[in-house]
Amino acid sequence: MSDRFRITLAQLNPTVGDIEGNAAKARAAWEQGREAGADMVALPEMFITGYNTQDLVMKPIFHQTAIAAIEQLAKDCAEGPALAVGGPWIEGAGLFNAYHICRAGRVVSRVLKHDLPNETVFDEVRIYDSGPLGGPYSVGNTRVGSPICEDAWHPEVPETLAETGAEFLLVPNGSPYYRGKHDTRLNHMVARVVETGLPLIYLNMVGGQDDQVFDGATFGLNPGGRLAFQMPQFDEGIAHVDLERGPEGWRIVEGEEHAHPSEWEQDYRVMVDSLRDYMRKTGFKKVLLGLSGGIDSAIVATIAADAIGPENVRCVMLPSEYTSPESLEDAEAVAKALGCRYDYVPISQGRAAITETLAPLFAGLQPDLTEENIQSRLRGLLLMAMSNKFGEMLLTTGNKSEVAVGYATIYGDMAGGYNPIKDLYKTRVFEQCRWRNQNHRPWMLAPAGEVIPPRVIDKPPSAELRADQKDSDSLPDYPELDAILEILVDKDGSIADCVAAGFDRATAQKVEKLIYISEYKRFQSAPGARLTKHAFWLDRRYPIVNRWRDPS
Repeated sequence: MSDRFRITLAQLNPTVGDIEGNAAKARAAWEQGREAGADMVALPEMFITGYNTQDLVMKPIFHQTAIAAIEQLAKDCAEGPALAVGGPWIEGAGLFNAYHICRAGRVVSRVLKHDLPNETVFDEVRIYDSGPLGGPYSVGNTRVGSPICEDAWHPEVPETLAETGAEFLLVPNGSPYYRGKHDTRLNHMVARVVETGLPLIYLNMVGGQDDQVFDGATFGLNPGGRLAFQMPQFDEGIAHVDLERGPEGWRIVEGEEHAHPSEWEQDYRVMVDSLRDYMRKTGFKKVLLGLSGGIDSAIVATIAADAIGPENVRCVMLPSEYTSPESLEDAEAVAKALGCRYDYVPISQGRAAITETLAPLFAGLQPDLTEENIQSRLRGLLLMAMSNKFGEMLLTTGNKSEVAVGYATIYGDMAGGYNPIKDLYKTRVFEQCRWRNQNHRPWMLAPAGEVIPPRVIDKPPSAELRADQKDSDSLPDYPELDAILEILVDKDGSIADCVAAGFDRATAQKVEKLIYISEYKRFQSAPGARLTKHAFWLDRRYPIVNRWRDPS
């Protein structure tokens, strides 16, 4: 009986739907494990299909192709270590989220996920059937238990595995980032280790998929909950981890513990990685955006330059008669500091033509929001024309505060294919800009240093759609607005909760109304990087038609 077990952990970045490409990644990881003398090579949950597949996995030809790819992998990886890879499985009339254990040319065991998450971004109850409680599988003389992702967030599956002879737990995951998520994972896994008395390895994938970023940070815990090793956050990696058997059973041999960066760096990395992978996985090479001289477009330009390189980012200033000289200077300064292309496209002539065209219909009516929105929609039209002509994806630049209350023009400044700051409140935008000016990392492709001028950060925010306009003319000041939004959106709180926190009832009611009546805009808005558990998309699904108003 061997007293040492080596497992190769593949913390990799799959692409949803690229079954052939994901299989190639799995095969390459297996070859590295074979060269390292591994007993087993492990990949994350649903790796063969990519994750989160949503309803795509229910399409018969898709899950059939994925299952066939796993069976071919088993044949290709016959001579060497066992291969464990996540993918779908059909049994009877049921579709399962499964973990396939391949050895000697075939799939010898399958673990079927039992606890199916049905919250935040997950809809697994409507997609998959729940597998039965099962026992461990054997790799040589070692019995391994694999609770799949959510299975390890509850005691039932790990305890059953321990009771039926598992000697250590390997937990394959597709666990996406939100702020503070790693501490939550760690707390749950420590509880499972304490309950079972078994070592536990938590294997997570990395990379962006639509709004989600999987942040890796694979780790191992020994009995008692002591951290044995931790892989880097966000980066792909292969780690060869050893377990040794002693008088008290298996223990993970301690290895390197990569420290996590600050919360500000994690959020910024998610925004960069989500855009980078969204572009790479959809085939876009370049982006463009309207650079207004304001803080939101400045940070989006910086994120884009860090994600795909300044040479692939086109910044376009589209001034009207309401655009201040300072905004013109600030926009050009940001583009130059980043090293991006800067185009100057005035909209006054086009706006005059539209105004003239509509004049007979609008005769006798006073100018109002209509005329302001014409400017924004004309900018959207011009930017989309450039996107079509140059094959560059248009980025939209609305922060979470604006997205929440609808302070944006649909078919205007909301036009675009992706929004990196969609889940970043305005007050955090200010601090995130300051953080980026003071910090630079190897994964950032734009220059180091003060790329966003302090004046851009410090000046009062304005849409500049009319003379002397300020955001505070229409909205509470952002510190107050964001604090109310955090209660109503992030905490699902009430008007009474806002009042108890010291906010004016009428102001809170106004904000709540704006949230509800803006749902139709969010329904048509671009996807964006998810930073919290209450991001606007899959985390928060509200009806468009909604007459509810909180009476408290």
